[in-house]
Amino acid sequence: MILTITLNPSIDRRYLVDGFEKGKIFRAKEVQYTPGGKGLNVTKVIKSFDEPVMAIGFLGGKGGEYIEDELDSRNIKHDFIAIDGETRSCLSILSDDGSQTEILENGPYVSESENLAFYELYKNKIKNCEVISASGSLPKGLAANTYRELIKIAKKQGKKFILDTSGEALKLGIEAAPFLIKPNKEELENIMGFTITNENDAIQAAKNLLNKNVEIIVISLGSEGAMAFFENYAYKVKVPNIKTVNPVGSGDSMVAGFAVSILREYDFETVLRIAAACGTANAMEAETGKISMNNVKKLMDEIRVEKMKI
Repeated sequence: MILTITLNPSIDRRYLVDGFEKGKIFRAKEVQYTPGGKGLNVTKVIKSFDEPVMAIGFLGGKGGEYIEDELDSRNIKHDFIAIDGETRSCLSILSDDGSQTEILENGPYVSESENLAFYELYKNKIKNCEVISASGSLPKGLAANTYRELIKIAKKQGKKFILDTSGEALKLGIEAAPFLIKPNKEELENIMGFTITNENDAIQAAKNLLNKNVEIIVISLGSEGAMAFFENYAYKVKVPNIKTVNPVGSGDSMVAGFAVSILREYDFETVLRIAAACGTANAMEAETGKISMNNVKKLMDEIRVEKMKI
């Protein structure tokens, strides 16, 4: 089973607005609500593979009730700690020119007692899971080293931990040597303290992290694909051009592809093709954190992986 962790979930509200710009009044052509937060996007895509998955984290208020109801309707198993605060909303405004504006609420405060309850839940849930995927920001009230502590607990039980976050939470999480991390270029620059301007810079940054016992580093490059590093090799992953409908959640979908492939113990190049296909397939859908398995299969045949010694 795969366990997904979403400590700061949200209701993702997507608005399609022609010619959007600030300071004016618009009517939305299309509105869509969906359970969100990076970890829940991962969860939804894993479910598309018919792999057993369990979602945990924090939920509160009417927003939390909505997310639980939606997960139930999708037959997704979940066990969230109920908190006094209200689960946040995140807005995404897509315009007809392809531009995208996002407004992300900070989220609720999590008390010490709520946090302790989560740790007890987590320790119990990981017993029956082989792969753990934690994604997204930390809500107020949680220490910046939260992911680091969760990784330590998982590693004591021999579990593979995928971490997809940013800032101090990522920097501290790396100290516990997660199995896989997926920073984008800017996040990696913040960790390394230097600008990544070319392939050699990326390789140097990845070597630094491999030396800290992170087993797999994936640098997401958006429409340009990704670079991945495993053992003593670098892999350049090139994806085909597509008609992008909604790119939000593509990185999360990629993480889901990694989680499923790692659980199934595929060879590494197959892992990369599946993960990249999931990320690309998500961008072809209107809903965040959604893929068509037919699109994934077609894209896998078009994805190119170049391997080189580092």
